[in-house]
Amino acid sequence: MPEPPAKLRKRYVNPVRAIVLLRFEDGHEIRVPQGTGRSFDCWAGETVTIVALWDPTINERELLERRKAEAFDDA
Repeated sequence: MPEPPAKLRKRYVNPVRAIVLLRFEDGHEIRVPQGTGRSFDCWAGETVTIVALWDPTINERELLERRKAEAFDDA
């Protein structure tokens, strides 16, 4: 039986953009306002999509990057 992936505790800091969304493979999102950082749990090997949300009143989003969980800083 295959071994399940390890659970990781990581951190993302948003120094520049108004709001950044971290979108996970299971569909949930974490909002990170400008000048703050957030810690989150993820699975090893999971791909996290990083999206800029310039104006919270509209749904216009800009894809910044896709990053594997291991590429984020440890919390």
